Amino acid sequence: MIRLALATALALSASAALAAEPGASLALTFEPGAETGAIMVALYDEATYAGGQPVRAVSLDVAAGQRIATFEDLAPGDYGVKAFHDVNGNGRMDTNPFGMPIEPYAFSNNAVGNMGPASWDRARFSVSGQTTQTISIR
Repeated sequence: MIRLALATALALSASAALAAEPGASLALTFEPGAETGAIMVALYDEATYAGGQPVRAVSLDVAAGQRIATFEDLAPGDYGVKAFHDVNGNGRMDTNPFGMPIEPYAFSNNAVGNMGPASWDRARFSVSGQTTQTISIR
């Protein structure tokens, strides 16, 4: 009985400590090649990177001088970023007739893909505490 009560008390205090601990934050600074349009940023975890809904997403108004995407209260762990610069402001990534992007795009770690988007292994990075990264989007 005492063991059960002690185990319960320890479990409750550990979960209270975890709940009181603030989440991690991420600040992504983008270096665009043009001063028009918006940068569309999507943050993924491993389960969603290859084709699911992003964990979080934000749009930066480049023409208004916005260059930093901030994500607060993230669970510590591995994430990957996909972004594109919507230079003409039409709300989507423009492509040529073959489906190749004609607007600038980038991935976290400034990773590059091989005949497609950068792989999870190249784009992933760890977030814990306050994490920052600079991404060149060209």
